[in-house]
Amino acid sequence: MSEIPASATPAESNLPGVLGIVDTAIARIEAVMLAAGVLLMAANTVANVVGRFVLQSSIYFSEELNSILIVLITFAGISYAARHGRHIRMSAIFDQLPTPARRTMMVLIAVVTAIFMFGLCWYAAGYIITQAGRGRLLPALQIPVWWMYVWVPVGFFMTGMQYALTAVKNLTDKDIWLSTIVLEGYEEDSDPL
Repeated sequence: MSEIPASATPAESNLPGVLGIVDTAIARIEAVMLAAGVLLMAANTVANVVGRFVLQSSIYFSEELNSILIVLITFAGISYAARHGRHIRMSAIFDQLPTPARRTMMVLIAVVTAIFMFGLCWYAAGYIITQAGRGRLLPALQIPVWWMYVWVPVGFFMTGMQYALTAVKNLTDKDIWLSTIVLEGYEEDSDPL
């Protein structure tokens, strides 16, 4: 897979106009969510281990906080993987098609995946509303349970936007794109095993 030239950074989009602004915003949100999630989880885990073995006392909310951060990282990660064309592809038939058919298939795949992601976002939002109505609290942190899952529809929405933007990119560009920044194809491996 070939990525966009080094002159364009992941924070700047190669899409025109409003679509570029949306793409850039999603990239920045993904970066903040992933960086904050991983750093907070690492700090929380290290602090809990130090507390347990040095001070003989664990942080009572450490497990719940890590659970929240795992949900955050997972659902920000699906959007990040879509942006970088890293989702699993079954491409044996796709690779044998001529270029116009591959472009059509890529647009169809991106549109159908975007629809499914937006649908999952809708159902996840409904689930959160149901959880909010129940009024349950996390035992240690004493915050509403639904706060833990608020990242699920956010991640599905951002992933849906990634696939929608990929469809647009494939409709407006002469090349075939796996995402807005990754060209379709395979890297040449200079070091065979």
